[in-house]
Amino acid sequence: MVALGPEQLLRQAFASAIGAAQPGRCVPPALPARPAGRTIVIGAGKGAAAMARAVESHWDGALTGTVVTAPGHAVPCERIEVLESSHPVPAEAGLRASLRLFERLRGLGPHDLVLCLLSGGGSALLPMPADRLALEDKQSITRALLRSGATIGEINTVRRHLSRIKGGRLGVACHPARLVTLAISDVPGDDPVDIASGPTVPDPTTCADALAVLIRHGIAMPATVRDALERGAWESVKPGDPRLAGAEYRIVARPQASLEAAARIAAEQGVQPIIVSDRLEGEARTFGRETAALTRRILVGDGPCQPPCLLLSGGETTVTVHGNGRGGRNVEFLLAFGVALGECARVHALAGDTDGVDGLEPVAGALWRPDTLARAAGLGLVPQHYLDDNDAHSFFAALGDSVVTGPTRTNVNDFRAILIREGDGG
Repeated sequence: MVALGPEQLLRQAFASAIGAAQPGRCVPPALPARPAGRTIVIGAGKGAAAMARAVESHWDGALTGTVVTAPGHAVPCERIEVLESSHPVPAEAGLRASLRLFERLRGLGPHDLVLCLLSGGGSALLPMPADRLALEDKQSITRALLRSGATIGEINTVRRHLSRIKGGRLGVACHPARLVTLAISDVPGDDPVDIASGPTVPDPTTCADALAVLIRHGIAMPATVRDALERGAWESVKPGDPRLAGAEYRIVARPQASLEAAARIAAEQGVQPIIVSDRLEGEARTFGRETAALTRRILVGDGPCQPPCLLLSGGETTVTVHGNGRGGRNVEFLLAFGVALGECARVHALAGDTDGVDGLEPVAGALWRPDTLARAAGLGLVPQHYLDDNDAHSFFAALGDSVVTGPTRTNVNDFRAILIREGDGG
């Protein structure tokens, strides 16, 4: 086996994590049996178009349908219509796409099959607002939540209660047909209610829960929103609803499986992989500092493993935005990690988003090298200033250390890999 250099190992581990969640690999084994009636395919997410093509390639009967994906994530399909809308803030195109999905579900019978394909990004791509809620107000609330430091679970609780499609409502529209959902999980814990905000599953949270999230994070809301949530007027579909009694939900790709794929790359190179967790949440910069502290412990022989080792983690961190930078929770983690670690000849790291887009940038993430701080100093870059301005993308771009994959057409969320090599001292 060819020995990989540190950067090669990190890049290959990242590529393997993404590859493990490719729809062409994970969708076909989960396909249900062909029904006696029609097959209608619907779906949303950054992987939805690739999932639709995987269905077409392995389905032996007739089918039609519509899926919606983010710009740049579309792939050509022959029988399934592919639409595009914006992410992460909902747009008018997503509203039209939502209406199109409901059109596909008209006139269904008990012998028909609805195959729903969901992946990360589906929440923003299906933005059908609740009754009397303007799309502009929903956009404003979404932007504020994304900047507030709210967890993905909190954000999705709000999304489900400001919607006519999430929180089980799309699933109810499929009744009485058989409903099978195939999902690529991008959320910590793989809870179906949080994948694309659970459009085909019952929702145990309430309007009161959604209102509490908005109040807790100081999110401004129109009086109509507060009133509707206080009255429970926009309540979602609850567990036990008979219209969802026969629905099936199959998770076809998970963050843990992607981390395991990356771990195999490390093990093949004689590097001990340690999967810290696939479901880490919290402030990106805080977790960066904590990871730096763990790395330091390992370097002095006081950690959970001995070098050479590779620390792997996934999940979905958050960023409370205070500055005016380009954002990106994975690069913010990485910059905070590097600042806290300081000069260290034995540590290389990569952090990125498995969909190829970290924050709002078409950049997956970045690399941290032993000479990153020295090169930054040579260019007059002050890392802490970039961190304070939530502008880690600009920092790494100036060094030429951005990781660009292009759209991966899947999404199992954050990927972080810290490589600690053998050697003397730090």
